[in-house]
Amino acid sequence: MSILWFSLVLVLSVLLDLVLARRNSVLPPLPLLPVPSAAQLKWQQRELIMFFHFGMNTFTDSEWGTGHESPKLFNPSSLDANQWAQVAADAGFSLVILTAKHHDGFCLWPSKYTDHSVKSSPWKNGCGDVVREFVDAAQARGLDVGLYLSPWDRHEKNYGLELGYNEYYMGQLQELLNGQYGRISEVWFDGAKGNNAKNMTYYFDDWFSMVNQMQGFINIFSDAGPDIRWVGGETGTAGITSWSPINRTSLKIGDGSIIGYLNTGDQNGRDWIPPECDVSIRNGWFWHRNETAKPLDELLEIYYTSVGRNCVLLLNVPPNSDGLISKTDIDRLMGFRSALATIFLVNLIKGAVAKGSSQRGGKNGGFSAGNVLNNDLQSYWSPANSDENPWIELRFSKPVKFNVVRVQEPITLGQRIVRHEVYAELTDAGTEGARHSGTMVANGTTVGYKRLHRLGSVVEACAVRIHVAKAKRLPLIASIGLHFDPYSKGQKL
Repeated sequence: MSILWFSLVLVLSVLLDLVLARRNSVLPPLPLLPVPSAAQLKWQQRELIMFFHFGMNTFTDSEWGTGHESPKLFNPSSLDANQWAQVAADAGFSLVILTAKHHDGFCLWPSKYTDHSVKSSPWKNGCGDVVREFVDAAQARGLDVGLYLSPWDRHEKNYGLELGYNEYYMGQLQELLNGQYGRISEVWFDGAKGNNAKNMTYYFDDWFSMVNQMQGFINIFSDAGPDIRWVGGETGTAGITSWSPINRTSLKIGDGSIIGYLNTGDQNGRDWIPPECDVSIRNGWFWHRNETAKPLDELLEIYYTSVGRNCVLLLNVPPNSDGLISKTDIDRLMGFRSALATIFLVNLIKGAVAKGSSQRGGKNGGFSAGNVLNNDLQSYWSPANSDENPWIELRFSKPVKFNVVRVQEPITLGQRIVRHEVYAELTDAGTEGARHSGTMVANGTTVGYKRLHRLGSVVEACAVRIHVAKAKRLPLIASIGLHFDPYSKGQKL
């Protein structure tokens, strides 16, 4: 009997503990719709994607081919997709995208729907498949794969015949996405078309439906999404204000009048379609002998104005006519990787004490200011619902010197911050130990996945405060970083 009684008491005790734990737990805030899908979230966290423009234009010194080039011109002497993939992996990229077909219509795989492809070229006696070699090389290094298939085709005779060409294009999409090349993580559409091109209506909605049917965990890029949108330019620069939400009904592929809207997004947008910044490491998209890679300081500025403004950077690195990435481009990429590591691998807030203006659920609610000190974007600081002047402060035991401020929102719950300010409690260089508070060192509008402020000079501070001046509903902050960028002109510790 005593054993039964003891067991009953033990069960009741456990149940009581569960009831009390539930009663004391604080529920998370509701998401602010729209929010990213799982595929969009993975894409955003990549930050860097590499584009490979390679094809007939590589051998004709062109950017837009005519479609009348002979397939015999395509004959790389040393094509090595393993080199491409290794360069991408070494440079810190996790997704690589290949131009399977550009505007000239030449296909880098042996499409059964046209002879204007590698099967009609002297490369590997017409038995080669660049897409296959590209996919195999990427997968061997743990890289995900994307493909670009140009809707505009200057070679195909059916182009201009609405039904005929849309069926032709759909057939080529099926060849690339039906599984023979494995899992494809991003498919790239654009609306580029020459002024003298034939009038053509593309069945984008039909294509998109087929893409999603064949590849379940894929992101579709175009001017209008539906998953990733063009940023509105090819300089690698997003808007100073950069919302992931936008209204897809206001977008149209190939419509140049909406570039400003694409660039900034929409605070009241109903669709989560984040922007992708595409830019080439050289001036052109295809390799040209007389071009060189952009200097390191320009690539860093592109990073700050793309990834640092809630975007993913799609950096094009064109293989040369031998079928290899040029050594000068590789050296620049490795310098870029090293510079990013130098700047961002060290977070100067280590050891800081975090304090918020308030805290959802109180001291033990689970949404403390201390959550911003780690890199886990699933944990975050949340003020109380009643907090009308939310801020979060980091205080240091000794002054820190920095010239980059990083702020990140937990975008799984939506994008919320409309305007924010960064204040520093500065150390007065003229008086040892003296301080003056409330100096604004940076301010901006949106944050999103990541906002980077590259300051004009080095700041030495005993404390840093992020003030959310305006937000859509309750503001949430997942991570804060202070970093030192030695590559900014004139920056010295």
